[in-house]
Amino acid sequence: MCFTVNVNIVREELEVRYGTELIDRDSYRPSYYYHAYSLPLMPVLCSGEGEPMRLFRWGLIPSWSADEDEAREMMTKTFNARAETINTRPAFRDSFASRRCLVPVKGFFEWQHTGGRKIPWYIRLRNADIFSLAGIWDSWEMKGDVTVRTFSVVTTRANELMEEIHNTKKRMPVILPAGAEKVWLNEGVPADALLSLTEPVASKMLEAHTISPLITNARADRNRPELIMPYRYPVQGTLF
Repeated sequence: MCFTVNVNIVREELEVRYGTELIDRDSYRPSYYYHAYSLPLMPVLCSGEGEPMRLFRWGLIPSWSADEDEAREMMTKTFNARAETINTRPAFRDSFASRRCLVPVKGFFEWQHTGGRKIPWYIRLRNADIFSLAGIWDSWEMKGDVTVRTFSVVTTRANELMEEIHNTKKRMPVILPAGAEKVWLNEGVPADALLSLTEPVASKMLEAHTISPLITNARADRNRPELIMPYRYPVQGTLF
């Protein structure tokens, strides 16, 4: 699972990091808190040489969706695409084959069940201010010749660290090291080679700490630095 991310990245940072222009820049809103169920518009970089970065909506609508009712239903089921079935599930297999993307983030959030509580954690890639989650995308034509472009974040089994943090589902997003980004976007790479990139990164490549209950307060403004600041709970033990 990966439903909540930090994309507090200004446009200029994105363009320098990925060496391309962000289209629809006036619609982009950097935020410490993006949750999939709010169907946010987020920057993604798609396969294709020289492609600019665009804003796609989180929640993949397959191109074959029949109508708006089916499209809305599909979105809430496709926030994540499991790496283990991405090349066989009808909703994902065509996108995996030819429509892959990078999803830039600064970090992501998961919840640990311990002591009868759900404790929120913030996780980031060590020594990388901005990093890429593996994604797939699709476009769907709705009535009025309106094209809706959407994406899904690819997930994989948890590494040792994430097994302790996300200790119910034991999943994590696929994190692409910088050297693997171009391979993921390369349209000529065989499926087996792509699937090899969906292995979980080593625990030592990640940094993680607990954060305050602010993230669970739907009435609060969660787009602020306090969201990702370390916070310790009385029920916590020692993790790594």
